[in-house]
Amino acid sequence: MSFSFYTQNALLGVGLAMDAFSVSLANGLREPRMGGRRMAGVAGVYGFFQFLMPLLGWVCVHSIVSLFSFLERAIPWIAFGLLAWIGGKMLLEGLREGRADREAPAERRLTGRDLLVQGVATAIDALSVGFTIEQYRFPEALLASGIIAAVTFCLCLLALAIGKRLGVKLSRYASILGGVILIAIGFKIFLEGL
Repeated sequence: MSFSFYTQNALLGVGLAMDAFSVSLANGLREPRMGGRRMAGVAGVYGFFQFLMPLLGWVCVHSIVSLFSFLERAIPWIAFGLLAWIGGKMLLEGLREGRADREAPAERRLTGRDLLVQGVATAIDALSVGFTIEQYRFPEALLASGIIAAVTFCLCLLALAIGKRLGVKLSRYASILGGVILIAIGFKIFLEGL
């Protein structure tokens, strides 16, 4: 494999990871005391889904293209719905916290269920990458997905660290800001898909 193969897929990974980066930033804001092991786990979930979705897209292109064409039209709706639901939930929690205790707002831990939904929502657009890598043989598609996942993992770790640093300073507004970010990302994905 050539240098351009690695470069192309790393750049593709950066583009695909931007939604996960933003969501990770929001999660760092939401949970500013997140430890290193937990940060690696959260980033790992995003990396896993960014690995899985292009491969699923590749499989769809090579086996069930007609089903995938329907899914491609539904992707913006699904991503918007998932991110708006989670973001709305965070926003409401932040507003309730602000009313209940203006002096010391409680930190909200990211639940496993929320993390899985975020992982799917931020990576669902990567299904369409299956079309861009359809000319690859399976080992090349596997490697391309691995590169995308590694880039996503690194960028999400960086975003979590930035979010944590800002989250300590903005803890009173972290859930509200995180919720608004998630809703905005969902809306962006929706508009780009139209």
